[in-house]
Amino acid sequence: MSREQITRPGSGQMFDAIAHRYDLLNRLMSLGIDQLWRRRTVAALELPEKARVLDLATGTADLALQIASAHPDCTVVGLDPSREMLAIGRRKIAAQGLGARIELVEGDAQALPFAPASFDGITIAFGIRNVPDRAAALQEMARVVRPGGRVCVLELTEPRSGLLAPLARFHVHVVVPRLGAALSGSREYRYLQQSIAAFPAPDEFDELCRAAALDPVSRQRFALGACHLFVSRSAPEAS
Repeated sequence: MSREQITRPGSGQMFDAIAHRYDLLNRLMSLGIDQLWRRRTVAALELPEKARVLDLATGTADLALQIASAHPDCTVVGLDPSREMLAIGRRKIAAQGLGARIELVEGDAQALPFAPASFDGITIAFGIRNVPDRAAALQEMARVVRPGGRVCVLELTEPRSGLLAPLARFHVHVVVPRLGAALSGSREYRYLQQSIAAFPAPDEFDELCRAAALDPVSRQRFALGACHLFVSRSAPEAS
């Protein structure tokens, strides 16, 4: 099998290849702002006490760790297709002494191995654009979240309007892939530019959520539109 087949764009194997530099590259390419965006995502969950949370595309567990830290009585399951990213995540979890509250599993967001309504909230940060069938993944999220539970999707997006939008697009199309490729010694970060450009406009993504039986609640725009936080919830139980 060729390297191109092994590292299919967006696949778990592709992220295996860049796992060792992933956290550093995220900090550098976002100037550290990605951590603030994750904190906003955690706050948007509005979790009940003793919640059980699913973090999809958990990668090296950055968001899972933030959820567990912000909610000391909750448990988190992180799912990702990349074994190497999960291995790094498990080391970070162990270093913070959170192994009893955070479980990481290898899996596919399009076919979740969980029972219906088994989570109080779901997050996915910088991962939905890598899922081949986004509609299927959103339907799976709607299936496994409890009635009325929130689904928070944090994603890089194409800046489309405003005076500074061309500058933001230059950062996304030129700076990010070149910096990533240079620092990681890998071609995989050039895929980032293409995946961001192909991601649907915010209104279109809200429609995808509605089609999956998730009701959009709010939408936050960060960094001149280079990132959005989409917050939806599943339909509450009929009274």
